[in-house]
Amino acid sequence: MEKKDIKNRADIFLLVSTFYEKVRKDALLGPFFNETIEDWEEHLERLTTFWESNLFLKTKYLGNPLKAHVEVDEKFNHTISQLHFGTWLNLWFQTIDDLFIGDYAENAKSRARKMSTFFFLKIFESRTSSNNKS
Repeated sequence: MEKKDIKNRADIFLLVSTFYEKVRKDALLGPFFNETIEDWEEHLERLTTFWESNLFLKTKYLGNPLKAHVEVDEKFNHTISQLHFGTWLNLWFQTIDDLFIGDYAENAKSRARKMSTFFFLKIFESRTSSNNKS
């Protein structure tokens, strides 16, 4: 398969669905996702819309991914660590590199890196603020 850049929703769906196939099989990440996501078809569509809005700025994503990540961390007794985010990011980069090449592909990596840092920090911030409420 000759690689091309990410150009449309179908490309993003391919990226997202291929990536989450890997995540679901991953020993470290799989339990978080497999025990949380009830409707994978809907989840993949939602994440396709999320990445479409992030990369192409033409669709509107309605959702709160930060809140969802904080809730998953709470559900799993605050066990999400930097290792989880690093593993997620490595799988994301690997999937992009396997499938695509170009500016949008690089932008998908850059945005994921920024998001993972932001989410990681906000999860730990939420732990601190919930501890202060106790």
